[in-house]
Amino acid sequence: MQAELIFDARNATGECPVWNVREQALYWVDIPARTLNSLSLTDHRVRSWEAPQMLACIASCGDGSWLAGMENGLFHVRPAPDGTLTSHLLIDVAHARVNMRFNDGRCDRQGRFWAGTMFMDMAEASSVGALYRYTADQHEPLTAYVSDMIVPNGLAFSPDGDIMYLSDSHPLVQKIWAFDYDVATGTPHHRRLFVDMQQFPGRPDGAAVDADGCYWICGNDEGLIHRFTPAGKLDRSLKVPVRKPSMCAFGGRDLDTLFVTSIRPGGDLSNQPLAGGVFALRPGITGLEEPIFALSGRDELRNNM
Repeated sequence: MQAELIFDARNATGECPVWNVREQALYWVDIPARTLNSLSLTDHRVRSWEAPQMLACIASCGDGSWLAGMENGLFHVRPAPDGTLTSHLLIDVAHARVNMRFNDGRCDRQGRFWAGTMFMDMAEASSVGALYRYTADQHEPLTAYVSDMIVPNGLAFSPDGDIMYLSDSHPLVQKIWAFDYDVATGTPHHRRLFVDMQQFPGRPDGAAVDADGCYWICGNDEGLIHRFTPAGKLDRSLKVPVRKPSMCAFGGRDLDTLFVTSIRPGGDLSNQPLAGGVFALRPGITGLEEPIFALSGRDELRNNM
C-alpha cells in the first residue's frame, strides 16, 4: 500500500494527529517547535499557531478550541484566524523532576482527558513518567493512575471504551499493556501485557483503534504501522517512506484514511528526505471519530473554554 505525502511539514517531532470532523481538517503538533498545525482537506490550506510552551497532545473541545498538554500543565488554547493562539492554564502538574513535559494523550470515549508525562532527556532512561486523568469539573490536583513510566505512549481506547491501551516506547521497555477500564468511574485496572514490541520491528509510539477494535501503532525507527487484533495478534504492517512514524489517526470524510505524522531527525536524510512529513494511507478499514473533551461542572471553566 502506497503512503501518500499530504504535507511536507518537515516537523522536528510531528505528533498527535486529530481529525476534526466539523472542519474536515487534520490537526497535529510539532513538539519542539511549539506549534499547533492544521491542514484542511476542503481547500488544502495549512495553518500554524505558536504556543508558549512545547505542546505534545491535544483534544478538541468541540467549539474550535483545544485542550493541550504542554510542559508544566494542561492548557485551554484557541487558535485565531490571524495566526495568534490564546492559552489559559487549566491545571498544573507536580512533576517528579525538572525538565519534564506531557507526551501522548487523548480523551476516553466519555470525554475525560488522559495524558502521560516524561523526562525530556530519553538518554537518561528515568522512570519518573506517569499517566494522569483530567475532567472539566476537577478541583483536586492531578493524580497519577499509572507510574514508573519512561516514555508513556500509545494511549488508545477500545470502541466501547472498556479497554485502555498504553505503551512505553523507550528502547529499554518497548511494551504495550491493556487495562480493563471502568467507563462509569474512568478508572483503569487489571493491567496486563498486550504486545511485547521487542518481538516486532520498531519501537511502539502513537496509536489508534479502528471500528473493528484493532489497535494500530507506529513502529518508530522501522517505518512501519502495525495492526494488532484485540487478542494481540499481528494482523498486518504498512510501510511509510520515513524511519520514524510517530502517531496515526483515522480521519477523512468517511473515516477511512489513516493519517501518520513523523519525526525529522538530525544527520543525513538522503535516504528519507520526506522525514517530518504528514502521510495518508487507505487501508480499507474505517476508524472511529475522536471523542471531544467533555465540558461540565464549573461555570468559570466553561467561560475559559
